[in-house]
Amino acid sequence: MIFANLSQGGPISSEVEKFFGLSEDMAIQRLQEEGPNELPAAKRRSSMVILAHVASEPMILLLIVAAAIYFAWGDLKEALLLCGWVFVVIGITLYQEHKTERALESLRDLTSPRALVIRDGSPKRIPGREVVREDIIVLTEGDRVPADAFLLSSLSLFADESLLTGESNPVRKGKGDGIRPIQRPGGDDLPFVYSGTLVVQGRGTAKVLSTGPRTEIGKIGKSLQTLDTENTLLQRETRRWVWILAILGISLCIIVAVVYGITRHNWLGGLLVGVTLAMSIVPEEIPVVLTVFLALGAWRISKQNVLTRRVPALETLGSTTVLCVDKTGTLTLNKMSVAKLYAQGQFCDLLGRTQEGIPEEFHEVFEFSILASQADPFDPMEKAIYLMGERFLAHTEHLHEDWKLIKEYPLAHDLLAISRVWKSPDESEFIIAAKGSPEAIADLCHLSEADQLSLSEKVQSLAQNGLRVLGVAKAHFQRPPLPGQQHDFEFQFVGLLGFEDPVRQGVPESIQECHAAGIRVVMITGDYPGTAMNIARKVGLKPADQVITGPDLDAMSDEELKRKISFINIFARVVPEQKLRIVQALKANGEIVAMTGDGVNDAPALKAAHIGIAMGGRGTDVAREAAALILVDDDFSSLVSAIRMGRRIFDNIKKAMAYILAIHVPIAGLSLIPVILQWPLVLLPVHIVFLQLIIDPACSIVFEEEPEDSDIMQRPPRNPKTPLFRKKTLSLSLLQGLGILLITLIIYRAALLLDHGEGEARALTFTTFIIANLGLIFTTRSSSQSLLRHLVSPNRTRWWISGGALVLLGLVLYLPMLRNLFHFSRLHGDDLLLCLGSGVFSVLWFEGLKIFRMDHNLIQGG
Repeated sequence: MIFANLSQGGPISSEVEKFFGLSEDMAIQRLQEEGPNELPAAKRRSSMVILAHVASEPMILLLIVAAAIYFAWGDLKEALLLCGWVFVVIGITLYQEHKTERALESLRDLTSPRALVIRDGSPKRIPGREVVREDIIVLTEGDRVPADAFLLSSLSLFADESLLTGESNPVRKGKGDGIRPIQRPGGDDLPFVYSGTLVVQGRGTAKVLSTGPRTEIGKIGKSLQTLDTENTLLQRETRRWVWILAILGISLCIIVAVVYGITRHNWLGGLLVGVTLAMSIVPEEIPVVLTVFLALGAWRISKQNVLTRRVPALETLGSTTVLCVDKTGTLTLNKMSVAKLYAQGQFCDLLGRTQEGIPEEFHEVFEFSILASQADPFDPMEKAIYLMGERFLAHTEHLHEDWKLIKEYPLAHDLLAISRVWKSPDESEFIIAAKGSPEAIADLCHLSEADQLSLSEKVQSLAQNGLRVLGVAKAHFQRPPLPGQQHDFEFQFVGLLGFEDPVRQGVPESIQECHAAGIRVVMITGDYPGTAMNIARKVGLKPADQVITGPDLDAMSDEELKRKISFINIFARVVPEQKLRIVQALKANGEIVAMTGDGVNDAPALKAAHIGIAMGGRGTDVAREAAALILVDDDFSSLVSAIRMGRRIFDNIKKAMAYILAIHVPIAGLSLIPVILQWPLVLLPVHIVFLQLIIDPACSIVFEEEPEDSDIMQRPPRNPKTPLFRKKTLSLSLLQGLGILLITLIIYRAALLLDHGEGEARALTFTTFIIANLGLIFTTRSSSQSLLRHLVSPNRTRWWISGGALVLLGLVLYLPMLRNLFHFSRLHGDDLLLCLGSGVFSVLWFEGLKIFRMDHNLIQGG
């Protein structure tokens, strides 16, 4: 029965019956020796190993140390809060580590379909993982190829190899004359089929040459195992700053504790001062800010149909300088469409046509191209023929669902055309429909030299527009027996069909927006150079007339590639290893590389890029699991939204970091200077805890909700070599902090000199500091816009934080129990006015700098 099914539409059973195949005993022995036909599982790390690795990260260690300080001081609320963040970060990391393991599992699933093999002379259906080298496999339309193999017989066999090559069109396969080593996929008439690819048309038998990790798709899987995901620039820079500040804080803590104990003979007080200073300097907000900003950014961007697999990639996306785009399925729909027709000396453009139909003279082109196609096709061009034919020929006499297929004449090496013979219920004659290359159709129709030249001109006209062209012919035959070959029919030329893989809607506009944002767009495709350049012209990718092909890449040295890749944006006929090389060359040039893709062939480059972006709809599981971001709707405009979000996240992180640095200067100064000058202590641990109630939500919520700047997509990406904290940014933060420190120290010292007492001096200083802190939040929200102008921008959380801080301050100042806990004395109305004026004045100078910058353009924000 299997042979009978295989022979339907054209005899192939005789070819299959030639082969005896392996014996079952030999197959079992080979399976034991060489292993199953699947990718070996990567060695899994235990959860404890991953946990130890995550816990050794400096940011995590800092959170743990900070939590330990709070525990030691007895502040369980803050300690438990920080411990909660530790568990959140560890949980996210553990989840992501386990998710990455699924990339290889998805690849193994793809390489293990069911397979029809010949064993002991009989066909047998087995799991793909049990296919072994030298098995004879039988392939029919719709089959997933189980292993790399050499074709022993082929009947009109076409395979979709886009997973491996990126070619949008199925490639024609030909029978080989003698078994030879496997070649790379790509191009027509190769006698090889490859694991994981799909047979879209025809039938054949093949001898397996490679299985499992030795196949072309297996090599991709092995390369995934060797690639590591890089830390982002922000991760590396903040890690360095965390270590610097942590070491500084611990060193000062020890020094101050010792000096205090020696000079004042109070070692318990020295320990208290040391702990206070450590709490004031150690910037535990930094890891909290990064976690909150990126987690909320991932949540926000999910509303734009972009899922985040590796959260830190969001920030890097905003720094992208080069976007590598896979043409098939990314710029285009990876769905063939009939764009243009030619018949009776006229062209007909189908794009944009409404449902009313096409002129009558073009109906016959669709009628006979449908008759020459499979009834339920896998081939994308045949699908396009049926789709457009049903659209324009509905309710006409040109669709023949009741006709009976009598015979099919397959493709041959010397004639690239297919003919199908039909018989209608009420006609005695046979109707023959043929389609194939224009040259083959011209040959079948025995066109004159002048007609062939004219037809060639029409074909060239269509090809120059990036269209793939098929010719259509018809013939009639009176009575059986049918002839043995297609040339025995008297064919008449019907017309031409021009196919294209349409550009996705919105892609040209998105590419222009990328250009405006200073982002280069580089097309990397397995398709032909002419097709790539045509798509480049349609989407506005420039220069559209310069291209590097895969063979060109192989002939280039790394240095030559690095030089040419700086100005050439189109790469065609590229294989997976070369995609990876292109990404690595761009990275070697100092670019921040984002890459989109949907096929298995894209996975290594997706993982090697700074940001891999997979298509969620048409993308393979392998590509999705290897990527950092996933476009759920495959919409290129969603990628632009992701870039915008990445830039906004980084801008707001800069604001939050500047605030954190600025506010820690007066905290550290108020903890350290009284010790050095032997004044009474200003800040105790309870005061630091109160400040954290303002600082933590301010830096992690207020700044996270800051709206994007209006020019965010009209400015170039952040220079990869530019640090997060530039000298000017550091200088401004330090100056802001020193300004607050100076005013608060003046208030404190003046109160002591005027004999107001320690409690009142401390209360005046602390209240002034709280007002200045709130003012710092408002003025740091923008380094360019004035405070008054920026107040109207939407950010309700700043008012909630400010109001909550003032209410808490009022409770501390006027509830006796809390006032005693904070070692304060009661303040009067004039005291509060003094604190308000002093606090506001301590940050007003920064507003003056903003005005000076706007007027003279001398001060540049970080």
